[in-house]
Amino acid sequence: MTSPSRATGRCHCGNIHYSMPTEVVHHALCHCSDCRRHAGAPLVGWGLVGQDALEVSGTPKIYASSEHGRRHFCGECGTGLFYTNEAIFPGQIDVQTATLDDPDLIPAQVQIQTAERIGWMEKLDQMPSFERYPG
Repeated sequence: MTSPSRATGRCHCGNIHYSMPTEVVHHALCHCSDCRRHAGAPLVGWGLVGQDALEVSGTPKIYASSEHGRRHFCGECGTGLFYTNEAIFPGQIDVQTATLDDPDLIPAQVQIQTAERIGWMEKLDQMPSFERYPG
């Protein structure tokens, strides 16, 4: 029997490493203001898996960001890594997919909380783009 494919990831400083299945319940791009503020980014990608399927090396700090929501992050560099909410998805954990070593292993499937999306995010394809920082 073959084992399911796995993806690896880590925080910015390398203090926390993880491994997760590439088969996820969902891979959602979240536009909510809570995720944006916590990440300091215009959206956050989340891959939902069972908590028992996530292997973590290192100990993230945990912040109670709402009544039931818990955000897990590296206490050294501050990288956001995981989110749990036992009221919404018991026994499961969301992984911030931009922290994967190869984010393309798990394609995004849906955008959520678009009612809170930043207006200019709708026009990204109309903006000039550069493969590297323009000189």
